[in-house]
Amino acid sequence: MGAVMLSAALVLEDGRVFRGAAFGAQGRTRGEAVFCTGMTGYQETLTDPSYHGQIVVQTAPQIGNTGWNDEDDESSKIWVNGYVVRDPARTPSNWRSKRSLDEELVRQGIVGIAEVDTRSLTRHLRELGAMRAGVFSGDALGTVDDMVAEVLASPKMEGADLAGQVTTPKPYVISPSGDVRFRVVALDLGIKSNTPRQMVKRGIEVHVLPSTSTLDELLAVEPDGVFLSNGPGDPATTTHATELTKQVLGREIPLFGICFGNQVLGRALGLDTYKMRYGHRGINIPVIDVATKSVAITAQNHGFALEGEPGQRFESPFGAAQVSHYCANDGAVEGLRAFDVPAFSVQYHPEAAAGPHDAAPLFDDFVSLMEKKA
Repeated sequence: MGAVMLSAALVLEDGRVFRGAAFGAQGRTRGEAVFCTGMTGYQETLTDPSYHGQIVVQTAPQIGNTGWNDEDDESSKIWVNGYVVRDPARTPSNWRSKRSLDEELVRQGIVGIAEVDTRSLTRHLRELGAMRAGVFSGDALGTVDDMVAEVLASPKMEGADLAGQVTTPKPYVISPSGDVRFRVVALDLGIKSNTPRQMVKRGIEVHVLPSTSTLDELLAVEPDGVFLSNGPGDPATTTHATELTKQVLGREIPLFGICFGNQVLGRALGLDTYKMRYGHRGINIPVIDVATKSVAITAQNHGFALEGEPGQRFESPFGAAQVSHYCANDGAVEGLRAFDVPAFSVQYHPEAAAGPHDAAPLFDDFVSLMEKKA
């Protein structure tokens, strides 16, 4: 951990500077600064494609205690643009650990900063909103004016079309070990490894297709259902995925969306999206089901949301639909259900690899939808 003694700076677009120590790779990186409230699951967070373009601030003070293993990655690599922690573990301790978090950040070229007052930083982002930022360490450290200018020259998250940068370049299939009950096309907008794993457990053969796939390519799989995955960026840029979703809805193929997929379904049903002040990122966010009034504690990661009110019913081009779930903290839309076509979605993550697992039965709901159609 000798490299941790080198100085580093986190610079926000409003000119606020947080000084700390270099952590991970040295150099410079820019992205949108956001905070994640998860007390565990840092490896899953770092490898979640939905964090592409973002500098993630961990609110939990101690990070890296269990090191880095080769089993918990949610994708093929770390996707965050930068990483901000308060107190990195000096010596990781876990029977599955293969190397330290610091080593893995260096190996993958992820520029980070440690020894930052993450509580003060989180309060700043909560009050003023997620904003562009940069992490600078080693030779990349410059004057505050120069570093702020670099940050202001970086692209904003509004209008960022990022799903195409994280999608699979070619289709692949994940099959259950036993009998195949259903075949599902998963449109990869930034899918996490645990999602197909949850489907395979239920006897679903998952065909993961690139985000640019056409309706003909989707229909060629002869799917019993279609899944819209999570992913990064501004949902207003997803013209192709939204049009494809409309075509699927028109054919009444059972459809399930998670996170970014919830926003894509919402746009296909005629709702607008907006950028939240600081978003929902963590594994402790309460969601209320309008129909049952039950509360699920959920994992979430999104900076955009659908327009709408809890329980609101609305007419779409595909018949009646409803805002089926909402966040207990701020009333944000957390799910949709269509009544005249077989489609539903949630803004949160029922596959939550680091937990919680309150919402895992939603995959059973998807199976039920396909059974009814069959």
